[in-house]
Amino acid sequence: MSNVLVVDDDPHIVKALRITLQAHGYTVATAADGESALRSAAQHPVGVLILDLGLPDIDGTTVITRLREWSSVPILVLSARHGSDDKVEALDAGADDYITKPFGLDELLARLRAILRRTADPGEEAPVLVTESFTADLAMRRVTRDGEDVRLTPTEWRILDLFVRNPEKLITQQQLLSQVWGPAYAKEANYLRVYMAQLRRKLEPEPGNPRHLITEVGIGYRFMP
Repeated sequence: MSNVLVVDDDPHIVKALRITLQAHGYTVATAADGESALRSAAQHPVGVLILDLGLPDIDGTTVITRLREWSSVPILVLSARHGSDDKVEALDAGADDYITKPFGLDELLARLRAILRRTADPGEEAPVLVTESFTADLAMRRVTRDGEDVRLTPTEWRILDLFVRNPEKLITQQQLLSQVWGPAYAKEANYLRVYMAQLRRKLEPEPGNPRHLITEVGIGYRFMP
């Protein structure tokens, strides 16, 4: 769905996004505050939400939390807040990606396309993923590299499975730890560093310069097929 809801109280940004998005074939609706955004999302079909965090009535993270109570619409956060805590909070609340202001329109369009690709058909899974470096067959629980099987531990499998099902999406350390080890381990970042290093040694041509398992410093990781 190419319907985009832009939520921002800066009329200049709203105007620029509307012109750019419409020029690329998107249908654009706008809202200047959080409550208006929630009403609009409930009343009209939305393919993706572009959301500022600093809204005049309620915080953007609150909008995400309330929206996630009844909707899985993809959310791209667009905010002037540069701190990693703000990004982690928004992503943990349910945002799909995060861009900080000032931003490049080309990057925003690319992130938007990536989100829409991931959510084009949520009911359809791709059990086999082919990258330049390795092939992962989720149904068969098999990874091959250069024609040879790669042996993964159960924990490594759970991490890779999460990445493969969320290509190009920024996943926070807390999300990975909670989903792979459980909520009690949400702050045990050392677990994650060890296993990410192991996965890179097994899957990346140059583990010290990874092309697939990318670190977003202070936030989490992004899997680039």
